[in-house]
Amino acid sequence: LSFRSSKDILSCAHSALDIGTWDLACQFNNTDHHTELNGTDRLIVRRGQAFTINLYLNSGSYQPGYSQLHITAETGPQPEEQYGTRAVFGLSNEINDTCWSAAVSSPPGDTVCLSVCAAPDAPIGRYVLTLDERIQFDFILLFNPWCPRDVVYMDSEEKLAEYVLAQDGIIFRGDAEYPVPLAWYFGQFEEGILDACFRILDMNPKHRRNPGKDCSGRRNVIYVTRVLSAMINSNDRDYGVLEGCWKDTFDGGVSPMSWRGSVQILRTWNSTSCLPVRYGQCWVFAAVGCTVSRALGIPCRVVTNYYSAHDTNSNLVIERYLNEKGEIESSTRDMIWNYHCWVESWMTRPDLPPGFDGWQASDPTPQEKSEGVFCCGPVPVRAIKEGELTLKYDAPFVFAEVNADLVYTLKYNDGSTRKIVNDQKVGQKISTKSVGRDAREDITHLYKYPEGSAEERQVFEKANHQNKLLQQKGNPGLHITIKLSMGIRKGCDFDVFAIVSNNTEENKKCRLVFASRAVSYNGIVGRECGFKDLLNVELAPGGERKVPLRLNYSKYCNNLMEDNLIRLGALLIDSSTKEAVMAMRDIVLDDPEIKIRILGEPKEKRKLAAELTLQNPLPEPLQGCCFTIEGANLTGGSSITEKLESPIEPGQEAKVKIYFTPTQSGLRKLVVDFDSDKLGHVRGYKNVIIGK
Repeated sequence: LSFRSSKDILSCAHSALDIGTWDLACQFNNTDHHTELNGTDRLIVRRGQAFTINLYLNSGSYQPGYSQLHITAETGPQPEEQYGTRAVFGLSNEINDTCWSAAVSSPPGDTVCLSVCAAPDAPIGRYVLTLDERIQFDFILLFNPWCPRDVVYMDSEEKLAEYVLAQDGIIFRGDAEYPVPLAWYFGQFEEGILDACFRILDMNPKHRRNPGKDCSGRRNVIYVTRVLSAMINSNDRDYGVLEGCWKDTFDGGVSPMSWRGSVQILRTWNSTSCLPVRYGQCWVFAAVGCTVSRALGIPCRVVTNYYSAHDTNSNLVIERYLNEKGEIESSTRDMIWNYHCWVESWMTRPDLPPGFDGWQASDPTPQEKSEGVFCCGPVPVRAIKEGELTLKYDAPFVFAEVNADLVYTLKYNDGSTRKIVNDQKVGQKISTKSVGRDAREDITHLYKYPEGSAEERQVFEKANHQNKLLQQKGNPGLHITIKLSMGIRKGCDFDVFAIVSNNTEENKKCRLVFASRAVSYNGIVGRECGFKDLLNVELAPGGERKVPLRLNYSKYCNNLMEDNLIRLGALLIDSSTKEAVMAMRDIVLDDPEIKIRILGEPKEKRKLAAELTLQNPLPEPLQGCCFTIEGANLTGGSSITEKLESPIEPGQEAKVKIYFTPTQSGLRKLVVDFDSDKLGHVRGYKNVIIGK
């Protein structure tokens, strides 16, 4: 008997498990891997963390140490072990979270609880898992910022909630003096979005050229981030997601102002054979990039740089020529954008010297080519701060965005030129949404040392920023600033003021040119909104004058661009010495407020109403008015619009009720848009706490 049983044991040692059915436990696994918001109808897990599947045996039972299981995990069209796209492994006594491994966590019996763990550096993507070459099932593998062995690991639950799990957020626009928060619906867990994100990776030219190599590259978050930076824009005719447009009209598409979130953009792209969606501008490119990064498991945030330089010839200098009327002659592609948005992604940089882990800037807005493609980054934010311009990728361009020098030159009618003293600074109030709050967090200190500090000077020396190094802090005799009156709203007439002063010991006779023009956020100057040219401004020693300029709605109403910005420029020229000083300032014209009331008790799967009200601030009626709402887990993944039949007279209120049914509990942002012929897109939002 003893002989027979040992023979049985020997045959059993190599016996395969007789698996009948299996259960992928999607609800349990997805919740454990923080992917349940994608749904629980398929298995979506993260690398470096075990997931559990239940195998139900037809016959026999699992015997520890004897029962065998041959497992392969494969991704991509040409899986190979040497490229990391194919893994072959068997059962171990326990899970090893440094490589692909599997272990049984249940006692002997006819139900086998199988734990499987993907390597923490496995390529992300769609996988097929095969057991004993008979049973196959699919799963999706994502980056894992909860796993200390993953390069995207982040050690704060609050930050993970904000930078990976938050489906809505705030993007800052407006102006450095007046940052305007814009609510955005990222919606990375909405239906179809994760599939669209993998399709973006599959449509990228590197994948189409060599799919096996590209899928292998998806181990590397630096590679994936760079691919996304190129694929969110379509400038390379590469099936990219968005087409940019910075003109006055948006023929063949919609204004970038009309988007409230990323979901509609990604769904449209995915359902129209990957034709670029029209149109995006910087905050739209950045927001879609943020959605895709968070969906794939990369911690990500949108940042805004005010007075952002676009330095096309890499000399760290933006040059501007003005004529005597204060008009800028545009002979250069170098630009100063009122603000520019990009993204930061969190990762380690094993490809660089130590000290450059953490936030990495990358920019999906198409500006300049990098390695032959319109993309930018990722570059360590720390490298920008330290002036380490040789570190990958595209450090010189991002360094210029926050540090370039602005040089204004006055061209006199007789052809002579003179440098103008001005104190406008590039790279101000670099902003992002605070963790867990809607407030603005100023992150300028992560990009640059304090102005005038010894460290700043060392950085400029390292980056060979000659212009900044040669600057002398002179004290010009004449001084000029621009002051605004309070409560500048669209629809009213208002005054702005040039304050001119004489800090010398002698009388000064000057010419003052005070101009205002509509301007777009990327620095394109439009039509005039008010102008004054005073030839004889007399200033006594130590004297000061306040010169008003009236801006009338009747004049500016048809000249404003969608950004609601007016640029003020004041140029003061000393008639005897020809020296000139200037001040420049942009005004953001406030839109009226949308009042938002939620009617009903906010609970999962219970119908609610949003009561939306807006008062017409203009001295003329508004035509073609409509309200639209959208929100993560609030509006079923699409937008809901209500049109108003009749025009809204001056001072009258537009008022609607829009019904919606929340699908998930938690804190959500209801994003609201009001559109009309005269006001353009007015935005508002309300935080709603949905109960269970």
